[in-house]
Amino acid sequence: MRIFITGASGFVGGAATKAFVEVGHQVTAMSRSEKSDAVIRDLGAEPVRCDLETITPEHIGDAEVILHSAAFVEAWGPKDAWYKYNVLGTQAMLDAAQAASVWRFIHIGTEAGICHGQHVRDADETVPLVPDSPYPYCATKAQAEQRVRDANRDGDFETIILRPRFIWGPGDTTLLPTVEAMAKSGKWMWINDGKAMTSTTHIDNLVHAINLALTNGRGGEAYFILDDGTISMKDMIGGMAQAKQLTLADKSISSGMADFVGRASEKIWRLLGLKSEPPLTAHAAMVMSRDCTLDGSKAEADLGYRPIVTRSEGLASL
Repeated sequence: MRIFITGASGFVGGAATKAFVEVGHQVTAMSRSEKSDAVIRDLGAEPVRCDLETITPEHIGDAEVILHSAAFVEAWGPKDAWYKYNVLGTQAMLDAAQAASVWRFIHIGTEAGICHGQHVRDADETVPLVPDSPYPYCATKAQAEQRVRDANRDGDFETIILRPRFIWGPGDTTLLPTVEAMAKSGKWMWINDGKAMTSTTHIDNLVHAINLALTNGRGGEAYFILDDGTISMKDMIGGMAQAKQLTLADKSISSGMADFVGRASEKIWRLLGLKSEPPLTAHAAMVMSRDCTLDGSKAEADLGYRPIVTRSEGLASL
């Protein structure tokens, strides 16, 4: 199969690229720099110099499937960055893909698209998106997913949305490095003693689901892709830290205080035009303090998905 990938030099896109190449798919990938060119070639794919602002059907070529995993996932950045990359970038990919006669468009979404600051407990895919969420990442991922759904044309241009939660595992470039840096600097602190319950998604399980979505699944539908069971933030992050021989302090603050500090920090940083990242963002405070447990039965029914790596196996392999 001929596959075009965005985000191939990142955590999810890189893992998917490697897996695709290993089973014999012909893979081309968006690349914005010489550094990305080298990463993509090392994975066995062919880099194509373009970005989400300049993508054209010619860049996509004769690809049959697109995996769109590129997104702005940073905790902090210019106010328009999330909309620019997550919404407008996704729309640009959809337009180019349809013009290139791509058959299937697989979009890496997120449970964040249903989050507006509430606890999420045992939610399935019928919970509505929140395009007006107060958190820019959540809002723009919801808006992007809606555009992907609206673009579906069964039998002509099919779109599939995969929603992982708390992606972790070998190659993690975001979560574990942040935990490690905070632990070593003595800045780590729990919120509500890390009691919030969460679903998680090991990278190998997500790649397995992506492979299934090449041919399985219903157009225009979203699917939660999850590990087995749920776990507390403290047990999950503590287990990851232990695998790196890190000790996390037991210091903790309340969710109310964390929300206040996150909102206040963002306002101060915006007011002063500071380029550094605030000590805590409102989004991070929300993620670490709210339950987020999800129901993955739809993916099992439609995609034939079941996790291939258990959480305990994944933690042990770290």
